[in-house]
Amino acid sequence: MVHPIIETLLWRHATKKYDASKKIPQEDLDVLFEAMRLSASSINSQPWRFVVIESAEAKERMSKTFAQKHQYNQPHVFDSSQIILFAHNPCYTRDDFAKVVDKGIEDKRTKPEDRERAFGVFMFAELNTDETGNTSGWTKAQTYIALGNTLHTLARLKIDSTPMEGIDTDLVNEAFKKELDGYQCDVALAIGYHHPQEDYNSKLPKSRHRLDDILVRI
Repeated sequence: MVHPIIETLLWRHATKKYDASKKIPQEDLDVLFEAMRLSASSINSQPWRFVVIESAEAKERMSKTFAQKHQYNQPHVFDSSQIILFAHNPCYTRDDFAKVVDKGIEDKRTKPEDRERAFGVFMFAELNTDETGNTSGWTKAQTYIALGNTLHTLARLKIDSTPMEGIDTDLVNEAFKKELDGYQCDVALAIGYHHPQEDYNSKLPKSRHRLDDILVRI
């Protein structure tokens, strides 16, 4: 199939080695961050926080979180342009959703007189809240929607990336406790430009299941 979207997705791969000499231009970062902000989420809950690690001090902190495991991802910290922590709200409440409703009023999506009615969909959040108030099963899933949107946007911008569940979540959440501010990070994303010689994955053909094996049309 020949189509710009398909060509972009065929181009994308999980980068195994970055070119540390190349940094992402600010104008592309501006597009990326806005695309992340516009990610879809259940009931427009937006239960996420994105922490962008780019300063030398922050990268040093991130590097130290690989002290005990997943060291294969540690080189990405200094070789990539940025590392983004994707974090979710583990205890999403009515007060959190109120911020969404009020922003909707500010953006003229919701009429002020309809404010209370707008909370009707919050019942879905309540259905995904356990007896302790934990909503992680639901809010973490929304964060992965944002991650998928980010991966596609990066590919459209011809920026390489590496999704990393291979992080020490305990150490990461402790090291960036202030910036996460109660949110929980379970996945990170390295972004930048692959090394033209040492990124072996860029030279391999794309391999996926046949469409007939995964798609059912009824």
